Amino acid sequence: MFSISPSARLRRSPFFASTVDEGVTSFTVYNQMLMPTGYGHPEEEYWRIINDVSLWDVAVERQVELKGPDAGKLAQILSPRDLTRCVEGQGKYVALCNHMGTLINDPILLKLADDRYWLSIADSNILFWARAISAERRFDVEVTEPDVSPLAVQGPKAEDVVASVFGEWIRDLKYFWFKETEIEGIPVAVARSGWSKQGGFEIYLMDGSKGVALWDLLREAGKPWGIGPGNPNGCERIESGLLSWGGDTDDRTNPFEVRMGRYVDLDVPDDVVGIQALRRIKASGPERHQLGVALEGEEAMAAPFDWAEIRKDSRPIGHMTNGVWSYRLSQNIGFALVSVAAVPGDRVEVVRDGKPVPGTLQSLPFI
Repeated sequence: MFSISPSARLRRSPFFASTVDEGVTSFTVYNQMLMPTGYGHPEEEYWRIINDVSLWDVAVERQVELKGPDAGKLAQILSPRDLTRCVEGQGKYVALCNHMGTLINDPILLKLADDRYWLSIADSNILFWARAISAERRFDVEVTEPDVSPLAVQGPKAEDVVASVFGEWIRDLKYFWFKETEIEGIPVAVARSGWSKQGGFEIYLMDGSKGVALWDLLREAGKPWGIGPGNPNGCERIESGLLSWGGDTDDRTNPFEVRMGRYVDLDVPDDVVGIQALRRIKASGPERHQLGVALEGEEAMAAPFDWAEIRKDSRPIGHMTNGVWSYRLSQNIGFALVSVAAVPGDRVEVVRDGKPVPGTLQSLPFI
């Protein structure tokens, strides 16, 4: 066992005390914050999100706020997805890229007003990136990290729980749309979103001092539906084919390689960051693509710390970027970032701890 030394660089979320009270047993570091990764009962936590409803501290999904007359211009410059028809209350999944077309984050963009946007980011410092791009373009916009922390309610019974708290109107929210409201004096934005394919909502807390109050409110309301603590579940997300930026991508991955091509609009203006490179990549075709890989063997493998080499006919063709024992499929599965010459159905070997493990490539998602 080892411990993590406290530091002002390592921030706690507004829900930290609540997760400790719930018996959290493990954390990871994400956007310089502690994110719960387990409560000591991994299979129970998995089936809770599959069958019932789970409450997640995902405050690590920090918001980068763009506010001011040029907020919309900056949002479009940062995103190779056409935002011209994005309206207030709507969110969009976007692929932020650098000038070489490399994927540097995959946030949800939320439009709060014509002059105010949030980028709900994955694990990389988009605050610095957005400030730098804004400054070099001389935009009239303030780029900040607001006091906003998401709390996720995920699972097939999530809608019933959230409706019991906020009202029946939430059932009409479309995917990635949101509405600002408050409950018992707690200001929030309720969005139909979340890092699972089981359905659910993210409640964006807009006052960090009320984290425990919001947790307790949802925890109590969810009791009739069997709510319990959880976290972005590695097994469910791999089964469902959900990308993890930084885990399944490297410093040369472009959106077309990881199934994000549908979120790239090549006809956006020429000054959008990365669009010129993305047009060239699309024209020539990506070198790699993302598939699933199902491994042989009846023993659950440990989650890998590093990418594992994949070989076909004894030749390296790419890497397995993650891996997990699937409770629903009863086998080890993972994502493969491999040469476009490799296709579903190909027999391969994945090198695990120096040993080749047979497997088969397949399309995503697994389920």
